[in-house]
Amino acid sequence: MSAFNYNYEPPSSASSDSGSGSGEDNDKAIGTPPVSPRTSPKSPLKISGGKKRVRTASNSTSSPSTEGPVVRSGSRTIYTAGRPPWYDTQGQLKEAFVIGICGGSASGKTTVSKRIIEALDVQWVSLLSMDSFYKILNEEQHKLANQNEYNFDCPDAFDFELLIETLKRLKEGKSVEKTIYGANVVIFEGIMNFVNKELRDLMDMKVFVDTDPDIRLARRLRRDITERGRELEGVLKQYNTFVKPAYDHYIEPTMTYADIIVPRGEYNVKVVKTMLQLI
Repeated sequence: MSAFNYNYEPPSSASSDSGSGSGEDNDKAIGTPPVSPRTSPKSPLKISGGKKRVRTASNSTSSPSTEGPVVRSGSRTIYTAGRPPWYDTQGQLKEAFVIGICGGSASGKTTVSKRIIEALDVQWVSLLSMDSFYKILNEEQHKLANQNEYNFDCPDAFDFELLIETLKRLKEGKSVEKTIYGANVVIFEGIMNFVNKELRDLMDMKVFVDTDPDIRLARRLRRDITERGRELEGVLKQYNTFVKPAYDHYIEPTMTYADIIVPRGEYNVKVVKTMLQLI
C-alpha cells in the first residue's frame, strides 16, 4: 500500500489506561489516551436550561497530526470532521452508512479504520471513538484509577445514553459536538461497540478485529511501559484484573454479532479489501 499523509485530528479520548482497556490500537500504539476522566462528555444537543455538560478533555500528546481533520491520499482529500446534511435526487435526507468496528484493546481497530478511510471512494467520513464516552469519575474513583484498581473495561464505565444519541444524530446528518456534521460514512470504533443492542441497531455494518491475545498484550506492555513510563507490575495487574476478564466476558462473545471478522487484525489486507467491496 502506498504511503499516505494523515492530517486529521482524531476524536478526543476520555479513557485512562491507567484505567481504560481500549487505549490505542495498532502495532505502534497510535495516540496515548489521557488520564482518567474528570469531566463528562458534551451532549450533542443544545438544550436550553440546566447545566451544560462538558466534554472530557484529552491530554493525548501523540496524535498523528493536529493540522486539521483531513486525510490526504494522493490527489484525493477526505474530510473527517463531517459535512452538511445531503439529500438524494428526490430531495429526501440520505442517512450515513455507519460502520461499527469492535475488538479487544490494542487489536488494531484504529489501523483498520484508517485503511477503510484510505480506500473509500467518498469525500466525507466522520470518525467516532468510544473512548470519548467514558463516564466522569469522582475523586474516589480517580484515586482507584491511579492505583490500577478502577475497572474501565466494563459496560458501566461508558455513557451509552449519550453515545446512542450522538450516533443517531450523525446517522441523520445532524451536527454534534467535536464531529461537526454527519457524513457519507461514519466509522465508530471501540472495545464494547456491540454490547448494547440499541447501539448495534444503528450500525449498517459490524466488523470485529480479531487479534491474538499475546500480540495485544505485547502492544499494551510496550505502549504503557515505553511511552507512558508505567511499571511492569502495574500494567500486568491491570491487564489480569480487568482487561483480560473483560475481553473474555464482554467483548469476545459479541463477535457473533459481526458481519465481518478480520483475523490477524490490520495485517489481514485481503479481508479489509473484501470488506470495502460490501460498503
